[in-house]
Amino acid sequence: MAENGAPSDKGGPESLATVIVAGLANLAIAVAKLIAGLISGSSAMLSEAAHSAADTVTEVLLFVAVRRSGHPADVRHPFGHGKAGFFWALMAAFATLIGGAGFSITHGVHEILTGERLTGLTIPYVVLGVSFVIEGISFLKALSQVRGQARRFEVSPRRYVAKTSDTALKAVLFEDAAALAGLLIAAAGLLASQLTGSSVWDGAASVVIGLLLLWVAIHLIRANVSLLIGQSAPGGLAERIRKEIAAMPEVENVVELLTMMLGPGEILVAARVDFVDDTTGARLEEAADRVERTLKERFPPVAQVFLDPTPGRSSRQA
Repeated sequence: MAENGAPSDKGGPESLATVIVAGLANLAIAVAKLIAGLISGSSAMLSEAAHSAADTVTEVLLFVAVRRSGHPADVRHPFGHGKAGFFWALMAAFATLIGGAGFSITHGVHEILTGERLTGLTIPYVVLGVSFVIEGISFLKALSQVRGQARRFEVSPRRYVAKTSDTALKAVLFEDAAALAGLLIAAAGLLASQLTGSSVWDGAASVVIGLLLLWVAIHLIRANVSLLIGQSAPGGLAERIRKEIAAMPEVENVVELLTMMLGPGEILVAARVDFVDDTTGARLEEAADRVERTLKERFPPVAQVFLDPTPGRSSRQA
């Protein structure tokens, strides 16, 4: 017994702005790294160029994810298009896996095995420094959004990132963090090769960058697959929803509570509720409506509520 819920508070425009900033930054950085890599012959720089190129493709897919997930419900999709966001975010993670990790590891192994002469390292160092500043700006924007959302839901930023269904924001944060770490690894590889005269260090840096991207991609793939399958709301939130329902005067007990993430920042709540014995007919409808309105006011992510009046164990035995 429920009605269609109003769209929940997703923070879509802010996530979209974060994705756009990250995408423009990655595009500019990818071109600069590619030029520096071709001039110097550095595998680490070329790996970083592939990394930024893959991130650019990722941001395009995340842009699609944010836009698609924001489409309103229609006859064919009565629960909205939120899961489209999870699908496109999954495709973005595969882009990181194939374009970034795959190229970095294979190219790094090739340099370790064959060896290449590195020249003109001044330009790569400058590009790495400028890239670090630009990536840092993008990362700080994503981090600022995470902290704001964490304060809103009264959780720590780390817990918010672990549990959030805003996959676009999570992807940008992880990829920007990996980009900053990758730049430091590339710089260390170049410096070690310069000091030792061996390009093995540069190749090793490329492999490490690839392994870092592999970890990020696998983590994001697992998170999005879980959401696509029908992941429940975080345990703490689900328990607060249960307690909120149980605390209402018309409710005797919450027999069963099921939740599912419908999209970024949207939750479906389905509950079997044992209402007090004298709550029947029109009073039952009023009680169910009150439960639904209370949940949506108390928990903004709740977009859909379905209540099934179900006698408790004691009522069935009687």
